[in-house]
Amino acid sequence: MKYVTNFAEGFMNLFETGAETFIDWMSSIVPLVLMLLVAMNTIIAFLGEERVTKLARVSSKNVVTRYMILPFISAFMLGNPMSFTLARFLPEYYKPSYFASQAQFCHTSNGVFPHINPGELFIWMGIAQGIEQLGLNSMDLAIRYLLVGLVMNFVGGWVTDYTTAFVCKQQGITLNKKASTVTE
Repeated sequence: MKYVTNFAEGFMNLFETGAETFIDWMSSIVPLVLMLLVAMNTIIAFLGEERVTKLARVSSKNVVTRYMILPFISAFMLGNPMSFTLARFLPEYYKPSYFASQAQFCHTSNGVFPHINPGELFIWMGIAQGIEQLGLNSMDLAIRYLLVGLVMNFVGGWVTDYTTAFVCKQQGITLNKKASTVTE
């Protein structure tokens, strides 16, 4: 009977922990993301979807701007997770690759720009503390991590282009390579 009771208590603890996490998110990350969505949509409405779509169209034509410049600007200006929302203006074909590049960039830029991914700042701070205890400059490491990250994020996006092409061919799917407005 003790095993059944322990199992039932553990089972209920799982849901209590889930409920606590849910309430924590409702008072922290959910309002933040909601406000960032409102801000981004306001900026898009102010600038006009046509201009933002034109920027995405121009960015999507060049692999360097698509997987190095656009992810950097969106991460720097919007942070994680809002930086992913700029993909809505890219052609369907490039969305998986943009996501791959953007997801990596939100991690590799954290040492120089901690506002991009504050949820993982504790990881960088732990590494930086170890570097500083060795008598080394943590900003040197942060900049190297950022630069290597830019190159590797570009490679990740580009490789995902090839993966997308392979899967499209395998599944007989054709994805659009031209950006269109969201309302079309």
